[in-house]
Amino acid sequence: MFDVVLFQPEIPPNTGNIMRLCANAGVRLHLIEPLGFVLDDRRLRRAGLDYREWADVQVHANLATYLRCRTPTRVLACTTRGAIAYGAVAFQPGDALLFGPETRGLPQDLIAALPPDQRLFIPMHPGNRSLNLSNAVAVILYEAWRQQGFTGAQRT
Repeated sequence: MFDVVLFQPEIPPNTGNIMRLCANAGVRLHLIEPLGFVLDDRRLRRAGLDYREWADVQVHANLATYLRCRTPTRVLACTTRGAIAYGAVAFQPGDALLFGPETRGLPQDLIAALPPDQRLFIPMHPGNRSLNLSNAVAVILYEAWRQQGFTGAQRT
C-alpha cells in the first residue's frame, strides 16, 4: 500500500519503533544506506520488540536504487522544510513516505528536486524544531492509512 523510506537513519531505537509500526500497519520499510547502526543492534531489537521477523524491511545502497526497485507512485518528502501540511494531502496507494536522518533531516537538494506539493510538514507550535522521527512517521503513516479506510486492518 505505502512504503516508509528512512534515508540514512542514525538511531537504532527509532528504526526499531518504526519497524514495529510498519509491521502493525502492513507496510514495507525501506532503509537507505549508510545506516548509523547494524540491523542486529540490540537497541534496535529491543525497541522493535522482535518485530523484525514480521516486518518487511529492505535495505538499499542509495535512494536511486530504491526508486528503480520500487517505482513509487509519488515520493512525499516529510520534512520541517515542507510546503504543505500532511493533513492537506490526498494520499494514494503506492506513495513513498520519505523521512530524513534524525540529526540533519533530508538533504536540501533532494527536497528541492520534488514539487512543492510533495514536500510535507507536520504543524507544530512556533519555536519548536521537530518531532522524534518515529513519532513523525506514525503521524503521517496513520493519516495516509486512515484515508485508505485502514485497508487490511482488523481489530485484535
